[in-house]
Amino acid sequence: MIRDVDLQHGGGLDRRSFLKCAVASGAALGKSEMAHSATGVPSAEAPPKQDDARFVVEAKFYQKLQNSKIKCKLCPRECTVGDKERGYCGVRENRGGSYYSLVHSRVCAAHVDPIEKKPLFHYLPGTTAFSLATAGCNVNCKFCQNWDISQARPEQIPADYAPPQRIAALAKQYNCPTIAYTYSEPVVFAEFVMDTADAGHQAGVRSIVVSNGYIQEEALHAAYGKMDAVKIDLKSFSESYYKQVVTGQLKPVLETLVTLRKMGKWTEIVYLVVPTLNDSDQEFRGLAQWVKANLGVDVPLHFTQFHPQYLMKNLPITPVPTLDRAKAIADAEGLHFVYIGNVPGHPAQNTYCPKCKKLLVERVGFTASNIAIRKDSCSFCQHPIPGVWHV
Repeated sequence: MIRDVDLQHGGGLDRRSFLKCAVASGAALGKSEMAHSATGVPSAEAPPKQDDARFVVEAKFYQKLQNSKIKCKLCPRECTVGDKERGYCGVRENRGGSYYSLVHSRVCAAHVDPIEKKPLFHYLPGTTAFSLATAGCNVNCKFCQNWDISQARPEQIPADYAPPQRIAALAKQYNCPTIAYTYSEPVVFAEFVMDTADAGHQAGVRSIVVSNGYIQEEALHAAYGKMDAVKIDLKSFSESYYKQVVTGQLKPVLETLVTLRKMGKWTEIVYLVVPTLNDSDQEFRGLAQWVKANLGVDVPLHFTQFHPQYLMKNLPITPVPTLDRAKAIADAEGLHFVYIGNVPGHPAQNTYCPKCKKLLVERVGFTASNIAIRKDSCSFCQHPIPGVWHV
């Protein structure tokens, strides 16, 4: 079970005290939504034997086929899985013609993070989120900074048994108004997300999800319908990029964003700008125009700086002028809240009123201060500022 440890102080630009909630296996403190498994790298040697049975629950989204096969209906891959086999994500297994999740309550990383680290800039600024992950993902981004847990099978990395009620209690204990499902891909542990969100709501704790949005509509409504806010990583505005770099598809992610809008979920978008691969003016402009036409001008769009990771160490860090260019294009297309991420101290990390241009939220690192929003409006000109600003 997740154990309690002493209060730690974050270094660098974080400048806030926050609890390092490590699993008993010793998960490391993350940085910029990075979270490492206890071992750091999945090993060919299995960790000490765990009682796997307690992590196994029947999957909610699948179809039974002939000959003990099943078709997964969780994400657009729709894996057809034979008996004793697993789907692409590696965390769902066919056992005799029934499909099972192997990661319910199987937490391999847990921390208390500033909400700004997700990043969510228009949702309870200045608060913290009890953040957790299990192993697994339904894509394989070549730049993934958490590849050691996202691309691992559950049995390859140590984890703790942390059922939903325990997670909700820990969030309350450490004064976190939200639970965040993050680091790996919450789509693949949807059953755990749903049950934990229910437990959290019963305890007065909200839920947020940090996701790639690669999910089927029925599962989206069922799982993310329980969320209070959603952050979607839109990897690119190009199908070829999704195919070659992400091993996924763009179209279902765009459909997810439109559906979330119809569901009334507070949603923010992050676009990681990778030099030479998704940083053209044409792509920035097409993205901004699509967001404006399909989601509206008030959806926050974060252009974030790429750092070499995983299978993509040959490219440089994104130049700040490239991020400035992306923001300028999106601003020119009429989007109201365009941010630049992973560049500490950049003025585009702040929130400004789209009408009077006054500073409404100042951010340094992951710290939000000088919040000049009153009754969901600019305190200077009373222009409405969309978001969820108070617990």
